[in-house]
Amino acid sequence: MDITLFTAKESPTTFFSQSHDHRHRHRLHRLRFPNLAMQSSTSQSSEYSLDHSLPATVGKWASTLLNECARAISDKDSNKIHHLLWMLNELASPYGDSDQKLAYYFLQALFCKVTETGLTCYKTLITVAEKNYSFDSALKLILKFQEVSPWMTFGHVASNGAILEALERETKLHIIDISDTLCTQWPTLLESLATRNDDTPHLKLTVVSTTTKVKSLMKEIGQRMEKFARLMGVPFEFNPITNLNQLSDLENEALKVEEDEAIAINCNGALRTVKIEERNAVISMLKSLKPRVLTIVEEEADFISSKNKFLSYFDECLRFYTLYFKMLEECFEATSNEKLGLERECSRNIVRLLGCGNESELERELTSERREKGKQWSKRLEERGFSSARFSDDVMDDVKALLKRYKPGWSLMHWTGATDTNRDEEEGGDDSNGIYLTWKEEPVVWISAWKP
Repeated sequence: MDITLFTAKESPTTFFSQSHDHRHRHRLHRLRFPNLAMQSSTSQSSEYSLDHSLPATVGKWASTLLNECARAISDKDSNKIHHLLWMLNELASPYGDSDQKLAYYFLQALFCKVTETGLTCYKTLITVAEKNYSFDSALKLILKFQEVSPWMTFGHVASNGAILEALERETKLHIIDISDTLCTQWPTLLESLATRNDDTPHLKLTVVSTTTKVKSLMKEIGQRMEKFARLMGVPFEFNPITNLNQLSDLENEALKVEEDEAIAINCNGALRTVKIEERNAVISMLKSLKPRVLTIVEEEADFISSKNKFLSYFDECLRFYTLYFKMLEECFEATSNEKLGLERECSRNIVRLLGCGNESELERELTSERREKGKQWSKRLEERGFSSARFSDDVMDDVKALLKRYKPGWSLMHWTGATDTNRDEEEGGDDSNGIYLTWKEEPVVWISAWKP
């Protein structure tokens, strides 16, 4: 079992093998954690033996040990930290079951936190990911994920339905897509436009990307979209915006909005990348464009409220990624390369969230991964002058039909928290502030539509 672990003086790409290199077996016990005050050798952690903790390896052992380790870090108990990191290192693996993988990736983040090497590790992981990134591999991953799970397609179907209804009978459409989904959302929308009863409208698609690896693919994405639009007989213009480092740098002029265009804005996983203090300003900027509809898709997690309370923050990160890893394990085949790619993407986010700290200099240097829950986004949107829009019965029927294509465990939940069995409000809840995709009765993705 290999794991990326390093001290402040070591490279973040240093690997050591537990099973084959016994010289490094106890390396963790010799590490020094610069941000932890050393505890007395008589610390109670000396009583925390491996044998005493073995029951934790049965069932949900990863969560148990990771929570213990996080608590030891919060308590600055260096002896216990050494011991728990060693235990996790013995049990974790990026190629095992969901518990082993969870332990592996969270161990990396916790190690980065106590050794203050998170920023170096994160940059290295990003560099490696970008170096191995290609259009074909990225598209294959996304399409496979969409095939086995509605995690992405849920937002695509609901957003497309809301956009098509908002732009109905308009002849000059302008969709501003702020996402990194490689335009996989738009072929079905183009098909719908091609079969409209009235004249086929002209569509301008502006794609805004702040991710370096996606920017490099935009030319090929544009060529493929233009070719597909010609095939569908839809007049089409592709307008990529790739000169931004962050969404808050976006200016109206770059969007090339014309007065006679009917505008729709689609934000899929985009708002969470905006720095917290800039989110309201970005929402106000979107409102100034006067869109017919704004669709928001975000994963349901709160990485904001407790960001300065390490244990609470850790608990929420662990809760969300435990769900995600178990979902991947059930949806994909065990040997799937696409599943491994999604897990590695998670590992980068976990290091970003837990290993890099909250220092302002780090926040300035890195994009945010701080998710907010639907109710938090709703409050921001309402405070900036947006009004929520219900999804029509037709859109809801399309979403329900989509979920039937996948394995059992997925369902739809309305804003009130009532799992959907009936569209009527008194039985099924109200979707005026969006709807949730749930997995095993846990909300995981939130989609909503808004009007200025």
